[in-house]
Amino acid sequence: MQKLTEGYPVVIEIPVAWGEMDAFSHLNNTVYFRYFESARIAYFEKLDLLELMTQKGIGPILASTSCKFRIPLTYPDTVLSGAKVSKVEKDRFTMNYIVVSTKHQKTAAEGEGLIVTYNYSENKKVVIPQKLRESIMKIEGMPTQSI
Repeated sequence: MQKLTEGYPVVIEIPVAWGEMDAFSHLNNTVYFRYFESARIAYFEKLDLLELMTQKGIGPILASTSCKFRIPLTYPDTVLSGAKVSKVEKDRFTMNYIVVSTKHQKTAAEGEGLIVTYNYSENKKVVIPQKLRESIMKIEGMPTQSI
């Protein structure tokens, strides 16, 4: 399991709930996006990004997201949902996600999200604050110049 989530600095464990299945007896496709969101928020907590939002009104906004479904999930199961940052630009960064089934020992889904730094007080995107940029690099184990 660890090999499947290797390279994802934030990985959380989530039990699959019976009510997440749909009429086709597998996990509804919208649930994978919730798993991505849970991993994304755990990553943001590790960055203290929610604190930045409280102090300065600058926070993340999801600009786009996508998912590649690999295998269907069913109850009962537990998934590992991981998040990492693969690219940082002036005012945005790309996150990659993975959802791994512990029952099947396989990747169930992979996804991507484009996150824009946004000033909620002024209703406009802003440059990623340097402290946030450095925190991302630290979590990802990257040298300062690589992002």
